[in-house]
Amino acid sequence: MSLYCGTAVRRKFFWCYRLLSTYVTKTRYLFELKEDDDACKKAQQTGAFYLFHNLAPLLQKSEHQYLAPQYSLLELERLLGKFGQDSQILEDSVLIGCSEQQEAWFALDLGLNSSSSINASLQKAEMETALQGSFIKLTKALFELNVKDASLLSTAQALLRWHDTHQFCSRSGQPTKKNVSGSKRVCPSNNIIYYPQVAPVVITLVSDGTRCLLVRQSSFPKGMYSALAGFCDIVIGESLEETVRREIAEEVGLEVDRLHYSASQHWPFPNSTLMIACHATVKPGQTELQVNLKELEAAAWFSRDEVATVLRRNNLSNQQQSGAVPFWLPPKLAIAHQLIKEWVEKPTCSPLPA
Repeated sequence: MSLYCGTAVRRKFFWCYRLLSTYVTKTRYLFELKEDDDACKKAQQTGAFYLFHNLAPLLQKSEHQYLAPQYSLLELERLLGKFGQDSQILEDSVLIGCSEQQEAWFALDLGLNSSSSINASLQKAEMETALQGSFIKLTKALFELNVKDASLLSTAQALLRWHDTHQFCSRSGQPTKKNVSGSKRVCPSNNIIYYPQVAPVVITLVSDGTRCLLVRQSSFPKGMYSALAGFCDIVIGESLEETVRREIAEEVGLEVDRLHYSASQHWPFPNSTLMIACHATVKPGQTELQVNLKELEAAAWFSRDEVATVLRRNNLSNQQQSGAVPFWLPPKLAIAHQLIKEWVEKPTCSPLPA
């Protein structure tokens, strides 16, 4: 009996240790790197770097997708030396994550601090040749990346952009200084600490029970429809639910009857947002649209069969160009796609708590 109990205890300890050695350990390690400059500098020695140029990530084409190459600190120092760059630029790198084996991942932009746009362009072309890749805008490449790279590069771009636009203290006007990991900036003159922030945005799929409402803005790619989206309004101190109701009323003239939370997603565009996805239902007899043309280009109701048909199509881009598809939806990586797919597959969702 004692032997059995001892074995059971050891097994329980093993599974607890295994759990702690993955997610919890990884999370605590990242916390240490964010807060401890010396630990972060040490992690850079064995870490991997993703490269950017003016917020465009370095990518290499592989068959039907892009890959984001990684570089060691030694490789990066050699590259910088080849182009006559001081390794001091490495101080501009930011921590963006780590592996389960505690290999830290960093991002470095080689173009943001260039003093001349002409020199930056020349250097960019030379670096692309040397690195056998291209610096491609993330808006163009995001949906051709695997999930891991898409997430890391989105985090990297958002953090690099934040540092580029927050180099001065809003109170003193003096230059701020980033810590090694890039998790904050500090004003030396008054010790005010600035942390990167995200803007909350609600994205809502409206339904009347049998149809869903899809909309398009003039900035969307031709033929693409998506769910309604809008920023939370700090001026009137909105809650999540109030934002959803206001956005739907403002943009299509409908009043929400019920509201359900779905999921959330960090989105790097336009300036780092937290997309909060919801389902909203309107009463069947109150579905007449009054489209706000200052906000939307078009809005229309679509049946579940129509949406399911579009979701099933594998090559939307070619069919769209040939005119075979009347509309298409955001790619799988976007939370709007998941929201629409969820509505097709699961007509009912659990409501938000009151």
